[in-house]
Amino acid sequence: MTQHPLHPPIPARVVLLCGPSGSGKSSFAARSGLPVLCLDHFYKEGDDPTLPRVPGTDDIDWDSPDSWDAAAAVAAVRDLCRQGRARLPVYDIARSARTGEDTMDIERMPLFVAEGVFAADIVAQCRALGVLADAICLRGRPSTTFRRRLLRDLREGRKSLPFLLRRGWRLMRAERSIVARQSGLGAHPCGRDEAYGRVAAAAAGRCAPAAPAQRAA
Repeated sequence: MTQHPLHPPIPARVVLLCGPSGSGKSSFAARSGLPVLCLDHFYKEGDDPTLPRVPGTDDIDWDSPDSWDAAAAVAAVRDLCRQGRARLPVYDIARSARTGEDTMDIERMPLFVAEGVFAADIVAQCRALGVLADAICLRGRPSTTFRRRLLRDLREGRKSLPFLLRRGWRLMRAERSIVARQSGLGAHPCGRDEAYGRVAAAAAGRCAPAAPAQRAA
């Protein structure tokens, strides 16, 4: 006779949390009370020849999705949803390098948050896998995001000050287009209060975003 486990695994779902760099994704996710997968660990290493450059400069464009390994991120989300655990790279942003591996275990939780500036880029894949609970884009004032991002990056020693200032100014000017792009990929743009409400709805099983409407040919 086949033996069935007393407590079979419960498939989990993911809330994808994106937004411009400095929009408060990490602090929001930490306060959600849910397990958090940090998608920043899937950046490519600094010596990867496929890394994009900022046009007209020698700076690596870390704000391009081409600087990030979307396939590996989707695989980790899939494993967490189906198995409750996943092997993850450990990435040091200051060194632009992977420094090891770790295991994330969501301990039978039915919902977790995956946060990162490129989270919207995997909305379609997660929806196709049947694991998407919601996709949220945090937005706010570009000037506030600029200040928060710069203070964080200086505190953590992420890059040199000249690089951070160049990047910060470029991102502040592009912030509205960044939100528009992420919204177009299927993430709902909103402030913190509405975002917390959507996470609560997802936890209650009430929030399952539809695919973006297809334009007529």
